[in-house]
Amino acid sequence: MRVFSLCLILLCLNISTFPVLGSTDETPSPIPELQQSITEHSGTFNGKKITYSVHAGDHFLYDDKHAPKANIYSTAYFANSKKGKADPARPLLFIFNGGPGSSSVWLHMGVFGPKRVDLPSNGEAVGAPPYKLEHNALSLIDSADMVFIDPVGTGYSHPLGKYEGSAFWGVKEDAQIMAEFVRAFTRKHNLFNRPKYLVGESYGTTRAGAMVKELQEGWGTTDLSGVMLISSIVDFQTGDFKEGNDLPYITFLPTYAATAWYHDVIDRSRFPNLPVFLDAVRDFALGEYATVLLKGNLATDVERSSVLAQLHAITGLSTAFLQRANLRINEFYFMKELLRDKGISVGRLDSRYVGKEGDLNADRFEADPSGYAIDGAYTALVNQYMRDELNVNRDVRYQILSGKVFGAWNWLYESNARSQGFLNVTPFIAKAMRQNKDFRVFVGNGYYDLATPFFATEHSMNHNGIDASRVTMKYYEAGHMMYIHKPSLKALVADIRTFLQEQ
Repeated sequence: MRVFSLCLILLCLNISTFPVLGSTDETPSPIPELQQSITEHSGTFNGKKITYSVHAGDHFLYDDKHAPKANIYSTAYFANSKKGKADPARPLLFIFNGGPGSSSVWLHMGVFGPKRVDLPSNGEAVGAPPYKLEHNALSLIDSADMVFIDPVGTGYSHPLGKYEGSAFWGVKEDAQIMAEFVRAFTRKHNLFNRPKYLVGESYGTTRAGAMVKELQEGWGTTDLSGVMLISSIVDFQTGDFKEGNDLPYITFLPTYAATAWYHDVIDRSRFPNLPVFLDAVRDFALGEYATVLLKGNLATDVERSSVLAQLHAITGLSTAFLQRANLRINEFYFMKELLRDKGISVGRLDSRYVGKEGDLNADRFEADPSGYAIDGAYTALVNQYMRDELNVNRDVRYQILSGKVFGAWNWLYESNARSQGFLNVTPFIAKAMRQNKDFRVFVGNGYYDLATPFFATEHSMNHNGIDASRVTMKYYEAGHMMYIHKPSLKALVADIRTFLQEQ
């Protein structure tokens, strides 16, 4: 699961086979000792000298009978106030990644935290250690306090007592326990009256949408100032290549085109730059292309020929391949096919990356080049950082990515699959905007992200009752983890700072 658990688009998943989730009647496991580490640090961030404390450790959550059910591990950064009391207007960010089954290491050590994994910006793989951990002068610690959360089954987080992982491994179950953590952390540190944002990446954006519902609906709510969605997937119809669902072929097309542009396999002379080219692709995707797909067998030979020619021009794929595909390009076929003649595939998380392939006739790549190119560095350096600087030295594995969590995930938000259709948490965000006039949404998109394509996110934000006037959409010339590209990192951090200042 090393390659796919960061992203989230599932293939051939039979959700009807999952059992009802909950606790077990078996003999409960012994409750471990709660471990906490508090350390003091200082550094210059965004041109400001900041002293800050780091609270890294466990948080036990309890069921209705006050029996422990889950330990959530988190790493929290609090800037020290010169007045001895935090500014009540200082934002608090609850940050997590996706998978499902991923720890928070990527956003922690890639964007927001005070230390950052240094990777080449040009899509080059890093190979074997030693890797470089650098001071992150762009860290958001000057603008906000931050809590990085590892969901159950990731990092050092795990079930307690009679509970098993299955009690927490599902869309709703996960949102509920993560919302419980937010409330418990707020109580522990007396943060009730601070502006709060949920920040998620990949499936973490799905998690954020579900958590919004858990936190803001009903009595005794925790009202949020908004969510930040990095490489978003909030409506799975836009990205699930199931038979009969034509929408993903439309929403992925601009990312296919961007990838072809980057690898210079198309004629770029008619357009001055990538954004102008992608505007033209958007128009084609929503117009002539969508029309032919919706018409199906009703489309004329002339209409199909016109679409075929334009698909070839904007993707670089051969007309023979496009005809065999019935004008519908599956993402995995695209990754393998685009540069097949060179014996290489392009990455899913970041299509700037390429990898050599063993079986040149296979339909799909053997592994994601943009996954295996970077995950070793993150794994090594987060472990070293925790031991060297945070005084966290445990003789158990810090679970970066868990295939076990991913494989056991319950994708039903509601118990009745017939009533659910495709998983879609966007209406929860729209409802939060209707009921909370201050609720805002930031969306960060990578042009070269073939896991959660930007045009799919645009579709989600333009439907489902979302108030577009409170949505900030930004784009970066990188992939799913756009922050590994330093120019995009700088732009992303500047955009988030501006977003927070506008609260």
